[in-house]
Amino acid sequence: MKFIKWLDKHFEETLIVLILIVITVVEFAQVVVRKLPFIPTFTWAEEFCRICWIWTVFLTVPYTIRHMNMLRVSIVMEQLPSLVRNIWNIVVDLINCVVYGFLCYHSFGVVAAAKTGGQFTPAMEWPTWIIMIVIIVGFGLGALRALQVAIIHLMHVKDKTLSSKEQAIKDAEEEAEAAKRSEGLETEKGGEA
Repeated sequence: MKFIKWLDKHFEETLIVLILIVITVVEFAQVVVRKLPFIPTFTWAEEFCRICWIWTVFLTVPYTIRHMNMLRVSIVMEQLPSLVRNIWNIVVDLINCVVYGFLCYHSFGVVAAAKTGGQFTPAMEWPTWIIMIVIIVGFGLGALRALQVAIIHLMHVKDKTLSSKEQAIKDAEEEAEAAKRSEGLETEKGGEA
């Protein structure tokens, strides 16, 4: 059960971090190899890293949906009562689910067209349809995550949510309290010395 909870919170994040590590290692190796005249350069490195960047972009979509930090202009929503905001969040989540489901459905056609086209990447000579599978993965996970977040919002629809301003004030108060506690501990340690 702990693993499933961990996977729920960190699946896309873990994939993105692993891909970024691979990009870093490959780019670093490419720079080192360029400086060594007796080793041939990696002609595939730039193309491979570009593909990895594309994968991170599509994996970021479900990540931001799950962590509920998608870019939104919410100044009008902040002025509404908490219940209305919660209901609106559910509506937005369902719209996201439908849109990403629609995009996922049509991305199968895009990948199929790339497969029948028989194109390959120039440097690595990989079939382009294999690289484009990330479109299906990203939009499919986006639709699932949007549905998951809609269910979470539905379960907490009557809970009071804080506006950005209220949340900022609460966070500042918690930080001030933590600073006071830490200052009190330092004073006690200073008095003991």
